Parts: sequence; C-alpha cells; structure tokens
Amino acid sequence: MMGCGTVSHGALLAAAPFAGPRPRVLALSPPPSTPAIQLPLPKAQGKGRCEASLASNYTNTSEFADLDWESLGFGLVETDYMYIAKCGPDGNFDKGGMVPFGPIAMNPSSGVLNYGQGLFEGLKAYRKSDGSILLFRPLENATRMQTGAERMCMPAPPVEQFVDAVKQTVLANKRWVPPTGKGSLYIRPLLVGSGAVLGLAPAPEYTFIIFASPVGNYFKEGLAPINLIVEDKFHRATPGGTGGVKTIGNYASVLMAQKIAKEKGYSDVLYLDAVHKKYLEEVSSCNIFVVKGNVISTPAIKGTILPGITRKSIIDVALSKGFQVEERLVSVDELLDADEVFCTGTAVVVSPVGSITYQGKRIEYAGNQGVGAVSQQLYTSLTSLQMGQEEDSMGWTVQLN
Repeated sequence: MMGCGTVSHGALLAAAPFAGPRPRVLALSPPPSTPAIQLPLPKAQGKGRCEASLASNYTNTSEFADLDWESLGFGLVETDYMYIAKCGPDGNFDKGGMVPFGPIAMNPSSGVLNYGQGLFEGLKAYRKSDGSILLFRPLENATRMQTGAERMCMPAPPVEQFVDAVKQTVLANKRWVPPTGKGSLYIRPLLVGSGAVLGLAPAPEYTFIIFASPVGNYFKEGLAPINLIVEDKFHRATPGGTGGVKTIGNYASVLMAQKIAKEKGYSDVLYLDAVHKKYLEEVSSCNIFVVKGNVISTPAIKGTILPGITRKSIIDVALSKGFQVEERLVSVDELLDADEVFCTGTAVVVSPVGSITYQGKRIEYAGNQGVGAVSQQLYTSLTSLQMGQEEDSMGWTVQLN
C-alpha cells in the first residue's frame, strides 16, 4: 500500500481512465528530476494512512477541479483520495482513513481474485445551489452491504463506519462534486476478500475501499428513451443464487449478452426468469417498471432481483403521487401491452424505455419524444429531492457541512 505522504508518478499513470483524455488530478506535475509528487497532506499516523481529520481540511473550500463539466459522461474520472480500512481474522475493521487515489497492492492468491469474494455499492452526492452537498440514503447502502456480506461469508463494516467513510470520501474530494445541475459525484464502496487463500474458503483478511468519480448520464441518451432487447437465452440469476445481493460476479455474467445487444444497436438487455422464461427480472444494472393506466408494476424481490435503493425510493414517491404500485410477477406479455416502461437505478436514476424488442417483434411506447408522462413526473420528483430543490419530506438526504 502506498504511503500517505507521496505517490509515485508511475503509479498515477498506471491508473489511467479507461478511455479519453486523462483529467488533471494534481495541481503540480513533477519536474524530470523529481522522483515523486508531494501531496499536501498532514503527517500520516499509523499504517501509512491519513486519519479522519484529513476530510475536515476540505470542508471550507469551494474550489472546483479543472474539468469540462458540460461533457461529463459515466466513466472514471480519477479524483484525489480514497478511503481504505482493513479487517483481520477477528472480524473487526480498523479505523481506516484516506489515502491518495491510486493502484493497490494485492496478493495474487487473494479471495476476490481467485473466487470472486467481493461486493460493491453505489450512491451519489449532489451539490445544492447554495454550495452545500447532499448524500442520498447512505444508510440503505450500508445495510445492503451487510446483507450481501452475510451471503458471501464476509464481515461487513458497521453501518456507522460505512456512513462516516462515505462522508470522509466526499469531503476529501469535494472539488470533484459537479456544479448544480451538471452531474453528481458517484461513490463506489467496495468490500473484497484481500487475504491469501488457495483452497476454496473465505479469505482471512478483507479490505473496505471507497473511491469516487464525477459522472453525468449513464446512458448516452440522457433522459431520453432507451431501446431494450429481451434476452431469452442468457440469464442473469437463478433461484438460490446470488442475484439478490450486489456481488461482483453478477455483473461479469451479463457482459456477453450486453455486448451482443449493443453491437445490434440496443441500449441494454432485459432478462427473464430462469425457470419459466416468461417473467421479467431486471436490466443488466437496473430495475424495471411497467405502467398500465394508474398502476405501476415491478417484479417482486424474491432472491434473484437486486433490491435497488432507487427502486425502493421510486415506489414510495409513486405512492405519494397517488399511483397504485404492485410488486409481483410481471409477464413479458404485460410488458408488450404496457402504456409506458422505465428503468431505475443509482446510475440511471429513472430512464424511460422507448422500445422493447422480443423474439424479433419491436414494440414502441408513446410519449413526449419517447419520454412517458409517468417517467417524467417520477424523475423530476426524485431528482428535485436528491438535489435539494424541494423539501425532503421523506428524510432521505444527508447534508454534509
């Protein structure tokens, strides 16, 4: 693990974004004769970490990072710091703290690399018009990580530590939170089996990491209709499996079907259940909703579908607006007969579906340029709450001071 005071120039270059020009992360570039970049950090304490006080050093700055905020997509933009905490065989996590963002050292025999013992979460921070920052429902993410960790035979950080670590990470990277209306800071907590293990068994050590990246829209269409294809050969999850928790393997398994779909011009894939092959499950990384009249239906959480936090929030918002919401089995026939269809997720928030293709048959949904009235209403209501543009009567947001 790199120390808290310096980070090598080579290590920073090795962690370049996946595509596009690399944004400037540090204010100064090293001269040719300088072997390392000195970061403006307080003196490290123990294990090479900067303690929790680091975050407070950034609470009073309103400086924005040097970034084209008008052109944000949903891709990695490397920020300044990340949070790391360790857990040994006793099952207790250390205090953790902030370190410069960059590569991490890991044993080739670690549990996550060999057996996929890992989980992740996703949540967002928004900048209000007055400059303050809001988190959206971090307690839900903390609780969901604990549920997933139990299923994957992993210890999880306590809820209080999870939420505090998220706050630290956001404040340490405050200059990367986009201006109001330009996007959000996507926060990615990771829990991985980092200890070495050769035979199939839980890892002896775990690492809890949080990094963040400013993001724009997940789909290039933005709040515009996406085009889905119903997948009836590949399946995302099966009863008794891990489809209901946010384990890393769930996402690798959808890449093949997604790749094929995108090569054919579709935005993403909608999966059916693996038993009857006729009931809706979810899209690759988001939940699905079907609208018919005043009734909004979504597949019930039954172990194969991720209990999305945005899904849960949209259900509550829809009920408050007078809609009838049903969580149940939803057949593909109902999908094809719907008035409107939309997806929800932390990354997409609400994404209207403009068309569904199933076994060669394409169904298009009417709306204002493909955006249905229900999708628009729920999107506006939820995002206004997330960004602090209307009173949070639900008690979902957490303001960082």
